[in-house]
Formats: sequence, C-alpha cells, structure tokens
Amino acid sequence: MSPFLARIDAYEKLIRLDKPIGILLLLWPTLWALWLARRGVPDPTVLWIFIFGTVLMRSAGCAINDWADRKFDAHVERTKNRPLAAGRIAPWEALAVAAVLSLAAFLMVLKLNALTIKLSVVAFALAAIYPFTKRFFAMPQAWLGVAFGFGIPMAFAAHWHVVPPLAWALLAANVLWTIAYDTEYAMVDRDDDVKLGIKTSALLFGKYDVIAVMTCYTLFIVAMLAIGLWAGFGPFYSAGLLAAAIIAGYHYRLIRTRSREGCFKAFLHNNWIGAAIFAGIVADTWQRSSS
Repeated sequence: MSPFLARIDAYEKLIRLDKPIGILLLLWPTLWALWLARRGVPDPTVLWIFIFGTVLMRSAGCAINDWADRKFDAHVERTKNRPLAAGRIAPWEALAVAAVLSLAAFLMVLKLNALTIKLSVVAFALAAIYPFTKRFFAMPQAWLGVAFGFGIPMAFAAHWHVVPPLAWALLAANVLWTIAYDTEYAMVDRDDDVKLGIKTSALLFGKYDVIAVMTCYTLFIVAMLAIGLWAGFGPFYSAGLLAAAIIAGYHYRLIRTRSREGCFKAFLHNNWIGAAIFAGIVADTWQRSSS
C-alpha cells in the first residue's frame, strides 16, 4: 500500500467508517425524532442535514475519543491497533480531523433555525466532553446516552422551533437504551478497564451487570410504549416495540455468561432494536396518513 493510501486508511479507521455501528446507534434515535416531530416524512432538506450531520459528528467524536484515550488504547487488546494508539498518525492529526468534521457539520446546521443552531453547540460540547468522563464519572454511559440522543431535541427544534416535553421524554428513553448497550460494550473491556483505572457502568454494576442491562432494556421499552401512547401511535408502532423487546430478550442469552464474544455480539445487535422501532414508527405514520 502506498504511503498516501496508508494515510487515508488510517484516517478511515480513526473515524470508524469501517465500523458503522456507531453511526447507526446515533442515527436511529434521530430518525425516530424526525418522524415523530413531523408526524410523517420529515422535510427532505432537514432529513439529509441530520443524516449527514450525524455521520460527521460521530466521526468527529471518534477522533476526539481516540485523542483523549491515546494513552489507554495501546494497553487494551481491542483498541491497541487503532491508528493513534499504534502510532500510524500523530495526535495533532486526530484533532485536526475532528475540527474539520465538526466545522462541516456546523456549516450544515446553519441552514436550520436559531434554536437548532444553539442546540448543536450543546451537542458538540457533550460529545467533546464524553471521552473525559471515563476518568471521573462512575457511569459515563449515561453521559453518552445524552450525547448520542441530542439529535432528538434538535430534530423537534428544526420542525417546531421549540423543544416539547415529548422530545425530552424520548431523550430520557434513549439514555436507558444507551446504558444497556454500552454496558454490554464495557463488559468486553472490563478486565482492561480495571487495570487502567477507567470508570464504566460494567464496573459500577459489578456482579449485577446482566440484571442491570436487562432492567435498562425493560425500562426503555416501557418508556417507548408510554411515548407511543402519548403521541397517539397505534398497532404498527406497538409491533415494532414488540420486535425490539424480543431482540432485547435475546441479548440475555448472549451476555449471561459474560463472554467477550457474546457481549460484543449483543452490542452490535442493538442496531436491530433501533431499526425495529423505526420501522414501527414509519408504518404507523404511513397507515394514519393513508386512512
């Protein structure tokens, strides 16, 4: 591989374009909110701004995360080959990539209303601070849930010019979901995190980690059911939630032995929970619009 292509490959891995699960877990709640806010298909311009903005901000967040964790990642089996930890790129390059991507996302948001622009600044701050919460906050997964879900109030603001209580309820539900799936993720690195002194929900929950994950899934599904009733959604939405609940129940089989492979598979599998709920929202809004 030529030096130029090797550098491009390193940048691609820095922002995890080779691992799109993070984009999907960030995108699904945003899509839920866009359809809920519009009670149907959102404005195409707004939709594409949020989709591309999600990709850009997740990529920027990965670069910031790797810069913040550059001294830890080299000592963790799963992350030791990341470009920054392996020395394939310099720390300043990661910051430069994050800055360029963040600026590109912000320029896109400038096409939206003033409230959405202000919320985008908060979203950036949440994403930038998150990597450092692992040093002092016992449950950084909760912070991640807010950061990953902040597209929700932004989506409502983009359509309504205000953020209604329904949006904040959806954000709270997303925090529960994030704690569930990111605890599964943290269970993969538990031994390494203990050695490095990093704080995670997997360490906080200890021997009750599996129970905690399943409890968060349960509360998340119940919260989403309440949100659906609040928003006036019907059987198709409920069917999507039922599918999501079945998928979450399957995760118990994957994580109950706490094997690294099972926990990581469960984490990746959360894409289907997000997709099932989104399918229910789309089907229900289509059914109401056509009736």
